[in-house]
Amino acid sequence: MKYLVLLCDGMADYDIPEFGGKTPLEAANTPNMDRLAKESEIGLVKTVQDSMKPGSDVANLSVLGYDPMVYYTGRSPLEAGSIGIDMKPTDVSFRCNLVTLSDEENYEDKTILDYCADDISTAEARKIVKTLAEHFNCEEFQLYSGVSYRHCLIWNGGTTDVGTLTPPHDITGKPIKEYIPKHENAKKLYDMMVKSYDILQDHPVNKEREKKGLRPANSMWLWGEGKRASLTPFKEKYGLSGSMISAVDLLKGIGKFSGMKVVDVEGATGYIDTNFDGKAQAAVNEYKDGQDFVYIHVEAPDECGHRYEIENKKRSIELIDEKILGPVLKYLDDSGEDYKILIMPDHATPLSLRTHTNDPIPYLMYKKGSKVSGADSYNEKTCKASGIYIDEGHTLLEKMIKS
Repeated sequence: MKYLVLLCDGMADYDIPEFGGKTPLEAANTPNMDRLAKESEIGLVKTVQDSMKPGSDVANLSVLGYDPMVYYTGRSPLEAGSIGIDMKPTDVSFRCNLVTLSDEENYEDKTILDYCADDISTAEARKIVKTLAEHFNCEEFQLYSGVSYRHCLIWNGGTTDVGTLTPPHDITGKPIKEYIPKHENAKKLYDMMVKSYDILQDHPVNKEREKKGLRPANSMWLWGEGKRASLTPFKEKYGLSGSMISAVDLLKGIGKFSGMKVVDVEGATGYIDTNFDGKAQAAVNEYKDGQDFVYIHVEAPDECGHRYEIENKKRSIELIDEKILGPVLKYLDDSGEDYKILIMPDHATPLSLRTHTNDPIPYLMYKKGSKVSGADSYNEKTCKASGIYIDEGHTLLEKMIKS
């Protein structure tokens, strides 16, 4: 038996006037998902409880069967693990975004124009982080480069008691005055953010980006604090060998901490320009190499939701269906093996809000040869109409595997 989870990050949404009152998933042309929906269990599942923030960290742990109330220690430690940072028990890690701020004289009067600095390239970002590290690295703090705009700060002997550190994608287009860290323990962190602007506003990388009409990465923004993560090994939990395919450090970190094989795909970006074909081929290769379980994470719908890219969000879903699900389905069908597929987002990222919500999200669970009567299509409305609702998202994968 082979198992596939196709995780379409942030895919769930609300009705969009531009799509005639349909959601992007409902409006998208998804023949492969719809084919499976006809013989699948479809329903809604609550991946993020109301008491927790609806981040991809909490939600993907839940989808993989790790109860966030038990296993969650913060977002950044999962990313730190992917980067290869060996955190000590006394370390605290923080996600360090490279963002674009407006040019008001006082830092607190600035606005976040872009949480990802026009999706800055990893090569450019590495030069910027190197400069920041030359200024800030010491016995207490160390900066590490990650992917694109996503990086990591380690605070040796630090604390997670720092008040509220707001994710920048939640406040894009808003003045930062109301979101500045005010807790006394966060003073050193905020001071670094302020100084980073002075360091980066005339950085050579940013000057070159501005010549090309791209936004500069002119400040660091710290959030997502946490301590070293510890997950029960996936093989021990399910008795299956598993592989994680993703472009982002967060999912790679979850894969690493759970003992899954983490697969890098050349050209995988986390956006709509990602290497969809490469992800499909990587999944096929993992099955050919004997892996039982493959988790394909696709970030593109989420990024489009954050950026209010209406057409791109719909198109990203169509590309997932065509270029990932189609080829993997063909391989599984041709292999002659039995298989099960779970398709779902981790959370909703409604275009109208440009951030995550903890609404119940639609799932599709298919088993080869099943005679389950599903629906003609897979989307938020058909899944709700099924009447099936799972309140504890971390139970869904075990249900799929053991059913």
